[in-house]
Amino acid sequence: MLRNRYFISIIIVAILFGCTIPGHSQGEKKYLRQGNREYENKKYSESEIYYRRAIDKNDELHDAFFNTGDALYRQEKFEDAGQEFVETYEMTDDTEKKAASLYNLGNSLLNANKIKESIDAYKGSLRLDPGNMEAKYNLAYAQDLLQQQQQQQQNQQNQQDQQNQEKKDDQSSEDQEQESDQQQQQQQQPEEQKEQQQQEISKEDAERLLNALANDERDIQEKVKLAKALKAKTRTEKNW
Repeated sequence: MLRNRYFISIIIVAILFGCTIPGHSQGEKKYLRQGNREYENKKYSESEIYYRRAIDKNDELHDAFFNTGDALYRQEKFEDAGQEFVETYEMTDDTEKKAASLYNLGNSLLNANKIKESIDAYKGSLRLDPGNMEAKYNLAYAQDLLQQQQQQQQNQQNQQDQQNQEKKDDQSSEDQEQESDQQQQQQQQPEEQKEQQQQEISKEDAERLLNALANDERDIQEKVKLAKALKAKTRTEKNW
Protein backbone atom coordinates (compact mmCIF):
# COMPACT_ATOMS: atom_id res chain seq x y z
CA MET A 1 0.00 0.00 0.00
CA LEU A 2 2.84 2.40 0.82
CA ARG A 3 4.57 1.54 -2.41
CA ASN A 4 1.46 2.35 -4.40
CA ARG A 5 1.15 5.75 -2.71
CA TYR A 6 4.83 6.48 -3.35
CA PHE A 7 4.45 5.52 -6.99
CA ILE A 8 1.38 7.72 -7.37
CA SER A 9 3.24 10.65 -5.80
CA ILE A 10 6.08 10.25 -8.29
CA ILE A 11 3.61 10.25 -11.17
CA ILE A 12 1.95 13.43 -9.90
CA VAL A 13 5.29 15.21 -9.52
CA ALA A 14 6.35 14.12 -12.98
CA ILE A 15 3.10 15.36 -14.46
CA LEU A 16 3.40 18.72 -12.70
CA PHE A 17 7.05 19.11 -13.72
CA GLY A 18 6.22 18.20 -17.29
CA CYS A 19 3.47 20.77 -17.40
CA THR A 20 5.58 23.60 -16.00
CA ILE A 21 8.30 23.35 -18.63
CA PRO A 22 6.05 23.97 -21.64
CA GLY A 23 4.21 26.68 -19.73
CA HIS A 24 7.50 28.43 -18.91
CA SER A 25 8.69 28.24 -22.51
CA GLN A 26 5.34 29.43 -23.79
CA GLY A 27 5.44 32.45 -21.46
CA GLU A 28 8.85 33.66 -22.60
CA LYS A 29 7.90 33.26 -26.26
CA LYS A 30 4.66 35.12 -25.64
CA TYR A 31 6.58 38.08 -24.18
CA LEU A 32 9.08 37.92 -27.00
CA ARG A 33 6.33 38.04 -29.65
CA GLN A 34 4.57 40.88 -27.84
CA GLY A 35 7.84 42.79 -27.68
CA ASN A 36 8.33 42.31 -31.40
CA ARG A 37 4.84 43.71 -32.09
CA GLU A 38 5.56 46.78 -29.98
CA TYR A 39 8.91 47.20 -31.72
CA GLU A 40 7.29 47.07 -35.17
CA ASN A 41 4.86 49.76 -34.01
CA LYS A 42 7.86 51.87 -32.97
CA LYS A 43 6.93 51.63 -29.31
CA TYR A 44 10.47 50.89 -28.31
CA SER A 45 10.21 51.47 -24.57
CA GLU A 46 7.19 49.13 -24.38
CA SER A 47 8.99 46.52 -26.46
CA GLU A 48 11.96 46.70 -24.08
CA ILE A 49 9.63 45.90 -21.16
CA TYR A 50 8.33 42.74 -22.85
CA TYR A 51 11.82 41.63 -23.85
CA ARG A 52 12.98 41.96 -20.28
CA ARG A 53 9.99 39.97 -19.07
CA ALA A 54 11.03 37.21 -21.47
CA ILE A 55 14.55 37.35 -20.00
CA ASP A 56 13.10 37.04 -16.51
CA LYS A 57 11.45 33.82 -17.69
CA ASN A 58 14.62 32.55 -19.36
CA ASP A 59 17.95 34.33 -18.83
CA GLU A 60 19.55 32.25 -21.58
CA LEU A 61 17.20 33.43 -24.30
CA HIS A 62 19.61 34.96 -26.81
CA ASP A 63 16.97 36.61 -28.99
CA ALA A 64 15.48 38.46 -26.01
CA PHE A 65 18.86 40.00 -25.13
CA PHE A 66 19.55 40.87 -28.75
CA ASN A 67 16.13 42.48 -29.22
CA THR A 68 16.52 44.39 -25.94
CA GLY A 69 19.70 45.88 -27.41
CA ASP A 70 17.79 46.91 -30.54
CA ALA A 71 15.05 48.53 -28.43
CA LEU A 72 17.61 50.45 -26.39
CA TYR A 73 19.40 51.53 -29.56
CA ARG A 74 16.15 52.96 -30.96
CA GLN A 75 15.74 54.92 -27.72
CA GLU A 76 19.26 56.34 -28.31
CA LYS A 77 20.56 54.61 -25.18
CA PHE A 78 23.65 53.60 -27.10
CA GLU A 79 25.93 52.56 -24.25
CA ASP A 80 23.22 50.39 -22.66
CA ALA A 81 22.48 48.87 -26.05
CA GLY A 82 26.17 48.09 -26.52
CA GLN A 83 26.21 46.14 -23.26
CA GLU A 84 23.31 44.00 -24.46
CA PHE A 85 25.10 43.23 -27.73
CA VAL A 86 28.25 42.25 -25.85
CA GLU A 87 26.07 39.91 -23.80
CA THR A 88 24.54 38.34 -26.88
CA TYR A 89 27.96 37.89 -28.49
CA GLU A 90 29.30 36.03 -25.46
CA MET A 91 26.26 33.79 -24.87
CA THR A 92 26.09 32.12 -28.29
CA ASP A 93 28.33 29.98 -30.47
CA ASP A 94 26.36 30.71 -33.62
CA THR A 95 28.68 32.53 -36.06
CA GLU A 96 25.88 34.46 -37.74
CA LYS A 97 24.50 35.71 -34.42
CA LYS A 98 27.97 36.64 -33.20
CA ALA A 99 28.60 38.64 -36.38
CA ALA A 100 25.24 40.42 -36.03
CA SER A 101 25.96 41.21 -32.37
CA LEU A 102 29.32 42.76 -33.23
CA TYR A 103 27.82 44.73 -36.11
CA ASN A 104 25.15 46.22 -33.84
CA LEU A 105 27.77 46.81 -31.18
CA GLY A 106 29.77 48.80 -33.74
CA ASN A 107 26.73 50.94 -34.53
CA SER A 108 26.10 51.57 -30.84
CA LEU A 109 29.72 52.54 -30.19
CA LEU A 110 29.82 54.80 -33.24
CA ASN A 111 26.74 56.68 -32.07
CA ALA A 112 28.27 56.93 -28.58
CA ASN A 113 31.26 58.68 -30.24
CA LYS A 114 33.59 55.80 -29.39
CA ILE A 115 35.00 55.65 -32.87
CA LYS A 116 38.09 53.52 -32.31
CA GLU A 117 36.06 50.90 -30.44
CA SER A 118 33.43 50.86 -33.19
CA ILE A 119 36.12 50.18 -35.80
CA ASP A 120 37.28 47.14 -33.81
CA ALA A 121 33.69 45.88 -33.57
CA TYR A 122 33.10 46.23 -37.33
CA LYS A 123 36.36 44.42 -38.10
CA GLY A 124 35.35 41.60 -35.76
CA SER A 125 31.96 41.34 -37.45
CA LEU A 126 33.53 41.20 -40.91
CA ARG A 127 35.92 38.46 -39.86
CA LEU A 128 32.86 36.34 -39.04
CA ASP A 129 30.74 37.58 -41.95
CA PRO A 130 32.95 39.01 -44.75
CA GLY A 131 29.97 39.53 -47.04
CA ASN A 132 28.22 42.09 -44.83
CA MET A 133 28.31 45.18 -47.06
CA GLU A 134 26.74 47.42 -44.44
CA ALA A 135 29.52 46.52 -42.02
CA LYS A 136 32.10 47.36 -44.71
CA TYR A 137 30.48 50.71 -45.41
CA ASN A 138 30.19 51.60 -41.72
CA LEU A 139 33.80 50.55 -41.15
CA ALA A 140 35.01 52.86 -43.92
CA TYR A 141 32.83 55.66 -42.59
CA ALA A 142 34.18 55.21 -39.04
CA GLN A 143 37.78 55.18 -40.31
CA ASP A 144 37.25 58.43 -42.24
CA LEU A 145 35.59 59.96 -39.21
CA LEU A 146 38.50 58.95 -37.01
CA GLN A 147 40.97 60.46 -39.47
CA GLN A 148 39.04 63.74 -39.51
CA GLN A 149 38.90 63.75 -35.74
CA GLN A 150 42.64 63.15 -35.45
CA GLN A 151 43.35 65.89 -38.01
CA GLN A 152 41.13 68.30 -36.12
CA GLN A 153 42.90 67.47 -32.87
CA GLN A 154 46.25 68.00 -34.58
CA ASN A 155 45.13 71.39 -35.93
CA GLN A 156 43.94 72.40 -32.47
CA GLN A 157 47.26 71.31 -31.00
CA ASN A 158 49.18 73.28 -33.63
CA GLN A 159 47.04 76.33 -32.95
CA GLN A 160 47.62 75.99 -29.22
CA ASP A 161 51.38 75.62 -29.78
CA GLN A 162 51.37 78.72 -31.97
CA GLN A 163 49.50 80.73 -29.34
CA ASN A 164 51.93 79.56 -26.67
CA GLN A 165 54.88 80.54 -28.88
CA GLU A 166 53.36 83.98 -29.53
CA LYS A 167 52.87 84.49 -25.80
CA LYS A 168 56.45 83.41 -25.25
CA ASP A 169 57.71 85.82 -27.94
CA ASP A 170 55.62 88.67 -26.50
CA GLN A 171 57.00 87.97 -23.04
CA SER A 172 60.53 87.84 -24.41
CA SER A 173 60.01 91.15 -26.24
CA GLU A 174 58.58 92.71 -23.10
CA ASP A 175 61.56 91.48 -21.10
CA GLN A 176 63.93 92.96 -23.69
CA GLU A 177 62.12 96.30 -23.53
CA GLN A 178 62.32 96.30 -19.76
CA GLU A 179 66.02 95.46 -19.92
CA SER A 180 66.61 98.25 -22.46
CA ASP A 181 64.73 100.72 -20.24
CA GLN A 182 66.83 99.68 -17.28
CA GLN A 183 70.01 100.17 -19.29
CA GLN A 184 68.86 103.62 -20.40
CA GLN A 185 68.01 104.52 -16.83
CA GLN A 186 71.40 103.31 -15.71
CA GLN A 187 73.04 105.42 -18.42
CA GLN A 188 70.95 108.45 -17.54
CA GLN A 189 71.74 108.23 -13.85
CA PRO A 190 75.50 109.00 -14.21
CA GLU A 191 74.68 111.89 -16.57
CA GLU A 192 72.15 113.26 -14.15
CA GLN A 193 74.61 112.87 -11.31
CA LYS A 194 77.24 114.59 -13.42
CA GLU A 195 74.88 117.45 -14.22
CA GLN A 196 73.94 117.66 -10.58
CA GLN A 197 77.61 117.72 -9.60
CA GLN A 198 78.22 120.40 -12.20
CA GLN A 199 75.33 122.37 -10.79
CA GLU A 200 76.68 121.90 -7.30
CA ILE A 201 80.16 122.96 -8.43
CA SER A 202 78.73 126.00 -10.12
CA LYS A 203 76.92 126.86 -6.92
CA GLU A 204 80.13 126.55 -4.94
CA ASP A 205 81.94 128.69 -7.49
CA ALA A 206 79.20 131.28 -7.21
CA GLU A 207 79.52 131.32 -3.45
CA ARG A 208 83.28 131.72 -3.70
CA LEU A 209 82.81 134.49 -6.23
CA LEU A 210 80.34 136.25 -3.96
CA ASN A 211 82.70 135.84 -1.05
CA ALA A 212 85.51 137.19 -3.15
CA LEU A 213 83.38 140.12 -4.22
CA ALA A 214 82.39 140.74 -0.65
CA ASN A 215 86.01 140.66 0.40
CA ASP A 216 86.91 143.00 -2.42
CA GLU A 217 84.12 145.31 -1.39
CA ARG A 218 85.33 145.29 2.20
CA ASP A 219 88.86 145.99 0.95
CA ILE A 220 87.60 148.83 -1.14
CA GLN A 221 85.60 150.21 1.72
CA GLU A 222 88.59 149.92 4.04
CA LYS A 223 90.77 151.62 1.45
CA VAL A 224 88.20 154.40 1.10
CA LYS A 225 88.05 154.75 4.86
CA LEU A 226 91.82 154.81 5.05
CA ALA A 227 92.02 157.40 2.30
CA LYS A 228 89.44 159.54 4.10
CA ALA A 229 91.34 159.15 7.31
CA LEU A 230 94.61 160.19 5.68
CA LYS A 231 92.87 163.12 4.05
CA ALA A 232 91.40 164.10 7.32
CA LYS A 233 94.78 163.97 8.88
CA THR A 234 96.29 166.17 6.22
CA ARG A 235 93.62 168.68 6.64
CA THR A 236 94.10 168.92 10.34
CA GLU A 237 97.74 169.48 10.03
CA LYS A 238 98.79 173.14 9.72
CA ASN A 239 101.37 174.61 7.52
CA TRP A 240 104.44 175.80 9.12
